[in-house]
Formats: sequence, structure tokens, C-alpha cells
Amino acid sequence: MSSLIDPSTSAPPRSPGRDVRQIDPRGLRFAAAVTTAVLAVALVAVGTPIGAVALSIQAVVFALGSLVGLGAQPYGVFFRRVIRPHLEAPTELEDPAPPRFAQAVGLIFVLIAGAALALGSLTVVTVALAAALAAAFLNAAFGYCLGCEFFLIAKRVTSRLAPARI
Repeated sequence: MSSLIDPSTSAPPRSPGRDVRQIDPRGLRFAAAVTTAVLAVALVAVGTPIGAVALSIQAVVFALGSLVGLGAQPYGVFFRRVIRPHLEAPTELEDPAPPRFAQAVGLIFVLIAGAALALGSLTVVTVALAAALAAAFLNAAFGYCLGCEFFLIAKRVTSRLAPARI
């Protein structure tokens, strides 16, 4: 869930004409940890100005990560510029497509929470934030990206539904 694209560790493109840079999974976990903290504040402070600000901040972060790209995601930028220089090179890298999809899923949940907040439905806000918080926590604590898993499942399903090529 973060900006971990680093030209010094980028793998070559997977296929001609497709530039797929690999990302450092440690940055994803760092971003998930920060996301967990921000969403926890939003959840604990539901219905207050502090909760609304935390929700808004996380919405912007998810929007940047999913719509602009992981290179624009603020928590990842911080990891890449401040923390990563003090670490050894990663032992493995990941494709950015699943985490970017996970950012979009997170954005959907916080947009639902924001809309529910505007409509005064604190129960829906709480449920949406709790779901996003649980997913972020799984990634931060265990390295299990729920949104990434949904991406892979969707990819398998759509590849089976695609017409066969001759």
C-alpha cells in the first residue's frame, strides 16, 4: 500500500512495451501500519471532527495510491525517502498491481464511510472503517494483503471467462 518504486532495485519489464517496476514489500507493511493507526483514530473518534479529519486524510492517501499510482502514496514516499535508505536491499520484490488494487478497495471503504458520515449513519461508518482497519492490520501485522488476494482471485476468474485464443 505504498510508494516503493525504487529504480535501483526495479526489475526489468516483464514483457516488451509494459514497464512493470517491482516494489519493496517492507514499504507496503509500513504503509499498512500507518494506515492502521489512522483508521484506528478515525474509528475511535467516529462522529467527531478528529474522526472526520482522519477519515479524510486516509481517503486522500488511498486516492493517490490507487488513482495516481503507488509512487504518489504519501506513506510510501516517507518509507522510500526516510526509512528505506537505512535498510539493506530487499530480498524480494513484488508486482505493484495487487497493492494498487488494494488501495482502490480501501478507497471504496473510506468513501462509503464518508458518505455514511455525511448522511448521519454512524453504524455504517463504523462498519466500513472497521473492515478497512481489519484489512490494513492484517497487512501490517502478518504481511497478508486482503485486497491483493481479491485482485488475484478476480484475475483468475476473469482469465477463465475470457474467450479462448486460437
